[in-house]
Amino acid sequence: MDIKAKVFKYGDLIDYQEGSVVSRAIIDKESTVTVFAFDKDQGLSEHTAPFDALVNVVDGRAEVTIAGEKHGLSAGESIIMPADVPHSVSAPERVKMVLVMIRK
Repeated sequence: MDIKAKVFKYGDLIDYQEGSVVSRAIIDKESTVTVFAFDKDQGLSEHTAPFDALVNVVDGRAEVTIAGEKHGLSAGESIIMPADVPHSVSAPERVKMVLVMIRK
């Protein structure tokens, strides 16, 4: 489904799948915007990225760990994960989030 020039809600672009992390890239150019849906107790293991990344939770609750410090985020809250700093994301409950990365 092409969403260009259409009104949408991030949470409507992706569905939860039992026991899985699902993602959908909606922009993949110089900048990337990806919508994720995590089932309860799923996550992304610790890693680094060469660019800052903005996480915005749109449904549920996520735990984002940056350089060993845990941050709880609820729907409507955001955090920036700095470039080259280890980080991970976990879902203590089902969560949908948007990840924005600017590659410059």
